[in-house]
Amino acid sequence: MAALGALVKKAWSVRRFVVLLCAPLALVPVLLSLPPKEGRCLYVILLMALYWCTEALPLAVTALLPIVLFPFLGILPSNKVCPQYFLDTNFLFLSGLIMASAIEEWNLHRRIALRVLMLVGVQPARLILGMMLTTSFLSMWLSNTASTAMMLPIANAILKSLFGEKDTSKDMNRENEENQASLQQNKLYTVPTEMQFLASTEDKDLMEEKEVASDAPSDLKKEEEYKTNIWKGFLISIPYAASIGGTATLTGTAPNLILLGQLKSYFPECDVVNFGSWFMFAFPLMVIFLLLGWLWISILYGGINLRGWRTKKSNIREDAEARAREVIKEDYQKLGPTKFAEQAIFFFFCMFAIMLFSRDPKFIPGWASFFAPGFISDAVTGITIVIILFFFPSQKPSFKWWFDLKAPNTETQPLLTWRKAQETVPWNIILLLGGGFAMAKGCEESGLSVWIGGRLHPLEGVPPPVAVILITIVIALFTEFASNTATIIIFLPVLAELAIRLKVNPLYLMIPGTIGCSYAFMLPVSTPPNSIAFSSGHLMVKDMARTGLLMNLMGVLLLSLAMNTWAKSIFQLGTFPAWANIHAENATSLLKAVENVTLSPLNKI
Repeated sequence: MAALGALVKKAWSVRRFVVLLCAPLALVPVLLSLPPKEGRCLYVILLMALYWCTEALPLAVTALLPIVLFPFLGILPSNKVCPQYFLDTNFLFLSGLIMASAIEEWNLHRRIALRVLMLVGVQPARLILGMMLTTSFLSMWLSNTASTAMMLPIANAILKSLFGEKDTSKDMNRENEENQASLQQNKLYTVPTEMQFLASTEDKDLMEEKEVASDAPSDLKKEEEYKTNIWKGFLISIPYAASIGGTATLTGTAPNLILLGQLKSYFPECDVVNFGSWFMFAFPLMVIFLLLGWLWISILYGGINLRGWRTKKSNIREDAEARAREVIKEDYQKLGPTKFAEQAIFFFFCMFAIMLFSRDPKFIPGWASFFAPGFISDAVTGITIVIILFFFPSQKPSFKWWFDLKAPNTETQPLLTWRKAQETVPWNIILLLGGGFAMAKGCEESGLSVWIGGRLHPLEGVPPPVAVILITIVIALFTEFASNTATIIIFLPVLAELAIRLKVNPLYLMIPGTIGCSYAFMLPVSTPPNSIAFSSGHLMVKDMARTGLLMNLMGVLLLSLAMNTWAKSIFQLGTFPAWANIHAENATSLLKAVENVTLSPLNKI
């Protein structure tokens, strides 16, 4: 048995290398069972999907495979593949990343977070609401991972002031082995926290505490259980709010921009999706989902006690809340007075959002109407603002400096340096977006998307509202185990062809699929924010599964409600649009050509 166990461990340690070598061989039948060009394209897509799901290669490296495989396999020439990695959609996302980098450089996000927490109050339910509102707002503009990583230390500091350090450390021995095993299995790296350090270095105190807890009165045990639940509610609310908040803007998360890029590839005439129209649709959905999620988490973890509204608050809790209030206030005061750089960043951030929203809001003419039609896109707007950050001074200009001969002649630092942008911007995401766009282009040019559409006859009788619910459920479950970016890259071409088969507006299926892949709440491996919260050591897998199951269901139902109500008027979903009809006609002619190519060898026989 020992030898077998050692052999299994060795096999597990080289699993990525095995997948890397065996996957291309296992997919060879795909090349033989489909028409030549479609089969080669599907082979590349399935290979990339396997590599993405297993992470046999880094995600960004897998995204580069079309540059190599499409030309070699005769799917697309390199001069058509490579430009997909630098579409204007990529630059819109890059502008958002650079703006986020500037905000983080001057701690503006932390000042906003602490200010909101000061306003909402320090009662547990209100603090959870404050955490979720702040995290979701930041996640609309920063990455989900950065928002979560910034808010968790603030939550830890508040919780320690509320409950002390020892109360949340009791469960560490019980949970630590399960957490660490799960993290290692899924290649998640723990975020070191002060609580983990205390738990690992004070084992004797923990044993003493357990003995005391076993002899404690039942009301004290209930108090301890209440504190543990509140801690879990705090930690679990932050990654959930980050995932929900990222859906509200086009730049909030990568799948939103992949939708925009693939729309431009499949339906070049489609111009109804831009920053403004997306915000009008997704922001109300985010707010409703956030409030319902807050109610669910607060009720589940004791932040709101439905049976104890009139129960008088104990002195212990009042003292704890006073301490938490002081901690928040002290952290805010440590930031000092608002700097000129923070004011400047806030101004440009507001300009960034306002100009993107007002470029072409659809319900009224936007400022882009003053220029040549089709010349100004969201990418132009975003890059224009962020370029200013690289030369606008971070200190208030003084006219006296010109006349003061003794003043230091030092060069003024800009709001953002290129070195800082290089260090903080996740450039791998740009490549990942490009890989998705290249894959979509390959599906279109090879006829694979048309071939897939021809195999969707059984689904033609499905009512569109039912299709929306089914699509959202399938994608939400799939993305629990795979990257949301990889998930939407794989599913969007299929959804586009399915919509044409059902004779519904393609956006009616593609938008739910896009947002649904951000609704991954049940597992630590589902999203990086989930992983960061889980690695704090205070959550178990069953906590996320229990909380995330209803969150997923709420997300599916709310998304279906949104698509059948206000989204219809924003995106004109009630009719089959002309831009989709042109694609459908082209697809029909291509499908006939594919069938002729496929059947001609059989006719000779």
